[in-house]
Amino acid sequence: MKTVDYRNQTILVTGASSGIGAAFARALAGRGANLVLVARRVDRLEKLAAELTAAHGIRATSIGLDLGEPAAGRTLKEKTDALGLAITGVVNNAGFGTDGPFHEENPSTLAQEIAVDITTLVDISRAYIEPLRAAGTGILVNVASMAAHQPIPGMAVYSASKAFVLNFTEALWHESRTTGLRVLALSPGLTTTEFFDDLDSGKYKGNYQTPEQVVQTALTALDRNRRPSITSGRVNAITTSASRMLSRKRTVMIAASFGASSRGEA
Repeated sequence: MKTVDYRNQTILVTGASSGIGAAFARALAGRGANLVLVARRVDRLEKLAAELTAAHGIRATSIGLDLGEPAAGRTLKEKTDALGLAITGVVNNAGFGTDGPFHEENPSTLAQEIAVDITTLVDISRAYIEPLRAAGTGILVNVASMAAHQPIPGMAVYSASKAFVLNFTEALWHESRTTGLRVLALSPGLTTTEFFDDLDSGKYKGNYQTPEQVVQTALTALDRNRRPSITSGRVNAITTSASRMLSRKRTVMIAASFGASSRGEA
């Protein structure tokens, strides 16, 4: 098994100010990668960049950017080009979710959710895919979710958005198989991050993984380079596999029941 050599690579991580994104940054820096950290909260990025530079002697660059803006991926590529940064890997981690009945959701928030979770992820992937394929030594990780594996009433837009990420990334995996670029869709389940704080984590019951556990799952899968996607956590993986054996009607009914139960609804 030929593992990924992260030394002398420059990997861009979106949503790097906290949670899974920050855990990716720390893990990759520990493996010798230089980093470009992207998020809106520049103060957090600069603090993390200073921490990683001091701890690992790598170069960490912070770029503040609202990834919900149109053409955010192309804007980001222009910024890294202007800084003379040759990106060899990308972790598309930025994203957010909403919950509640679709007919009660704020249309502007839904549009922003689709922009960040789908449009910008595609735009960033397209902006960097050619140099990533040409370098042939790096990674492209798109963070999906357990929610990608079935429709979830109460999280209709989020689960559909992550289903797009999963299918999109698996297709890129096949297209890139002969280039040396390692492509992976990562599906975390319940994780101790600000994502669930924003959704009111008290409504979501279950076994939470840490961001570090999720990232280790991804890095191990990238080293093995055997599959286009992976679900983090053994129980989570069993759950997503089981959903493929059921009818679509049964799957959505179970997802609705589980969602109501996990949110403490009757």
